[in-house]
Amino acid sequence: MNRRTQYGWTASNRRRATAVGAALTGCALVVASAGPVAAHGNGNGQGRGTDYVALGDSYTSGPGIPKQVDVNCARSDHNYPSLVAAERRTSTFKDMSCGGATTVEMWKAQGTNPPQLDAVKRDTDLVTVQIGGNDIGFSSIIGTCAQLSSQDLAGNPCQRHYTSSGVDQLTLKIFETAPKIARVLRAVHARAPHARVLVVGYPDLLPEDGSGCYPSVPFAAKDFPYLRDTGKRLNLMMRVVARLNRAEYVDTYGPTIGHDMCKDPAIRWVEPLRPASPAAPAHPNAKGEEAMARAVLKRLGKGHGR
Repeated sequence: MNRRTQYGWTASNRRRATAVGAALTGCALVVASAGPVAAHGNGNGQGRGTDYVALGDSYTSGPGIPKQVDVNCARSDHNYPSLVAAERRTSTFKDMSCGGATTVEMWKAQGTNPPQLDAVKRDTDLVTVQIGGNDIGFSSIIGTCAQLSSQDLAGNPCQRHYTSSGVDQLTLKIFETAPKIARVLRAVHARAPHARVLVVGYPDLLPEDGSGCYPSVPFAAKDFPYLRDTGKRLNLMMRVVARLNRAEYVDTYGPTIGHDMCKDPAIRWVEPLRPASPAAPAHPNAKGEEAMARAVLKRLGKGHGR
C-alpha cells in the first residue's frame, strides 16, 4: 500500500466512509511492523551545540503560563521548547510556536510571527513539531460539544452530531490532516537535511477511564469516551505520519494519564474550561509543559529510532 492510498489523499478514498476508521486503526500495525527509523542527521540533536527550532500551536507556545514573552502568539518562556533548550544547553534556540497555528502557518505569517518554517535553516540540527489540533478544529469541537451537552447530559449528543452523516467527521478530519503534517515534515527535511526531527503528540485531556466531570468540563457523560478516543486517533495519526516521514514521535499522552482536566487542581496538568492555574482553557498548565518537556528529553536521550 503506497502512502497516497493509505492516507486517502484521493477524493474516491475520502468517500469510502467505512475505510476511514479502519485505516487509522490499521496504522498501529504499520508502526509495529516497520523497521527502525534510519539515522538522520549528524547527532548534534543529542547534546551541547545544538541549533534548535520549535514549531507548533498553542500547546507548544503555552498561553497564559508566566512569563508571556510574545503577546501575539501567547508564548511563554516556560513552555516545553524553552525547558528543553535550557536543559540541553542549545547553542541557538528559536521558538516559532504560536497560539492558533495550523499547518498553513508553517508557510504563512501569523500576525507579527513570520512563517514558522522560515526559522529552519540548513545548519538547524534539532526540530520539534507539534501541529494538527487546530487543523481538525480543536476549539470549535470543544465549543460544539459543550453547547450540545444540555440536550442530553446522560447521553452522547456530541458524538451523534459528528456521526449523523454515517461517517465520523472528526475521524475524517484527522484522516485529512495527515498529508498536511507530512508536507510540513518534508519541508523541514528539505530546509534542514541533517536535522533530527521530533513530532510531539498531544497530552491526555480527559479521563482515561471514560468518566466525566460535568460541569467542570461541560460535556455529556457518554461524550467523554468519544472525545478521549478522538484525541487518541489524532495522536496515532501523528505517530504514523512521523514514522513515514523520517521523524521520531514523542508520546506525551501516556505520561500525562491521570493528570487530565477533570482532576483536582493540585494534580492536573491540563486546565478545564475555567482554569484555576495560569493557562488557557483546555490547555496544559506549567506542570503540563514540564511533563511534555520531560517526554521530549527522554526521546532525545534514546537517540535515533523508534
